[in-house]
Amino acid sequence: MNIIVAVDKNWSIGKNGQLLVSIPADQKLFRQETMGKVVVMGRKTLESLPGGQPLPGRTTIVLSRNPDYRVKKALVCHSVSETLETLKGWNQDDVFIAGGQQIYEAFLPYCHTAHVTYIDYAYEADTGFPNLDREEGWDLDLETEEETYFSLCYTFRRYVKRSNLRGS
Repeated sequence: MNIIVAVDKNWSIGKNGQLLVSIPADQKLFRQETMGKVVVMGRKTLESLPGGQPLPGRTTIVLSRNPDYRVKKALVCHSVSETLETLKGWNQDDVFIAGGQQIYEAFLPYCHTAHVTYIDYAYEADTGFPNLDREEGWDLDLETEEETYFSLCYTFRRYVKRSNLRGS
């Protein structure tokens, strides 16, 4: 499984239920990586999307503790274990964990690759993501040249779980 996330320099991801910033190249990367694949997200993340609806062209799995929660054009699971059972029907390389914080933290142990848009700026935030530069067992595998969006500098990074490095 993969994780896909945009973080600031403090590994923060959001404030008040919204992303910290919207960078077109990050949105394009998200679209390219997840199109035709499975995207797993929490209810709050789904509700933060345009119209509060699943993104087109993807299979969406939404986690909610509410047993009565339903959403059109998405599968709803109520626990990590139920989600993992549901995901057995898909190629794990085609699964992307897309937030928010509780979902990232719950699924990080099951993921082998993290696609991180790293923004070199510190925002005021109320949600975060584990710092993979310090997280045991994760290694930076790839980082692009620095790009800019107006005055924001950012890079795209790929982290891999050490057990998945070639030759390990």
